[in-house]
Amino acid sequence: LRTHQWCFILFNVLLFHGLLFGADLLEEYFLRSLPLSYSDAKTLEIRERARKLEMDPLKANLSYTVSSAASCSHQEIFLLVLVCSSPENRTRRNVIRQTWGNVTDARGYAVLTLFALGKPASVTTQLEIDEESQKHRDIIEGSFIDSPETQTQKMLMSVEWTVTFCPHARYILKTDEDMFVGIPSLAGYLLSLTQLKDIYVGRVVHHGVPDRDPASPGFVPVHQYSEEFYPDYCDGSAFIMSQDVARKVYVAAKEVPVSVPPDIFVGICAKKAGVTPIHSSRFSGEKHISYNRCCYKFIFTSSNVKEDELFKDWKETSDGQDCSL
Repeated sequence: LRTHQWCFILFNVLLFHGLLFGADLLEEYFLRSLPLSYSDAKTLEIRERARKLEMDPLKANLSYTVSSAASCSHQEIFLLVLVCSSPENRTRRNVIRQTWGNVTDARGYAVLTLFALGKPASVTTQLEIDEESQKHRDIIEGSFIDSPETQTQKMLMSVEWTVTFCPHARYILKTDEDMFVGIPSLAGYLLSLTQLKDIYVGRVVHHGVPDRDPASPGFVPVHQYSEEFYPDYCDGSAFIMSQDVARKVYVAAKEVPVSVPPDIFVGICAKKAGVTPIHSSRFSGEKHISYNRCCYKFIFTSSNVKEDELFKDWKETSDGQDCSL
């Protein structure tokens, strides 16, 4: 091939990658929220109360009843992964345990994966969950019936359990059960951070609009949230919080209605506590990323991954082979 032909090929390769990643890069660098000011007295009060939280009174005054064989009170956990799961999805939990949820060490730092769920409507399913919990010791179960309407309760339960029973976890990843999670790449990113507090990272949703349709399952009445837009928040499929942010969210949650969706609930709490969400395009949000071994070694999450895909994707991305540029 002649020189101009090689140049044409190179131009097309660069153009392809520019189109592939350009939108996410623009999102990451130009839609990043401006830092909040801590001059507001209420914000300062929330941050100070979060800093002074004492664990023993929390354990005695939980706002829910929780059945859990899992515990990490005295462990130094680098990354605590909380997977929001439906009670009936035992097969999916087992697939996660055999794939990315099986990682207990990332670059020498401890990783712990637990499942958060509410109570099932079926007594038979409850007996199966009790057996599963005793076997794996990785289930946190709230006292509420698990349903689409109680997902914010599940989020609040997860935060409350974390600050009460896992206060030494440095980072908390909240994720859904249909996700692929690249624990090694995520741990590498967290270890590279120079900012150690106020970490609230995910795929940031900008100018989200409350659902005002009374017939919709996600209906939010004006008296519950009166603003035209939600504050910037991280998409609920997967996001990271540092331990101090979990404590701030826990303190601020007492003034936020649980009628809003769970990811927006966390975003509102974060804003009240003076925490700004940080966008990363390596979180997929609700998008499914087409499988590519090197891509999956780089991204943090991909959504809507089927169980058979999860086995294959995890096996190939864990093979130890490096990826070229």
